[in-house]
Amino acid sequence: MTGTPQTGLSELEIGLLVGILIGEGHFGGDGRQPQITLRMHVRHEDLFRWLERSFPRARLYGPYNHDGRRYFQWMARGKALVEDVLPLVEPEIAVRDRHVAERISLMRERYPSFFAEHEA
Repeated sequence: MTGTPQTGLSELEIGLLVGILIGEGHFGGDGRQPQITLRMHVRHEDLFRWLERSFPRARLYGPYNHDGRRYFQWMARGKALVEDVLPLVEPEIAVRDRHVAERISLMRERYPSFFAEHEA
């Protein structure tokens, strides 16, 4: 795994992101556009603040309180998804976790025009 100069992330940080998304990430969409969503308890706020600094085009929401659960939600969509996050994690996930790689493929299949337009 090699870090990319444009992100400023180290190999370790990229690996951390890959691991978090394999374990906790959701790869889907809102019906109009694809997105990666990460939702975790507020006790992980430091991690979310790091994501916010590392991927300024992605969005951090919360903290939310819902049914006694307190959590943050981080979302990468649009340019943040196709230019910032997927290029870093998709190749690594493809060789490390077949299930999550299939979830990414399904996300791509559900939003073909979005990816065609943004990755051209």
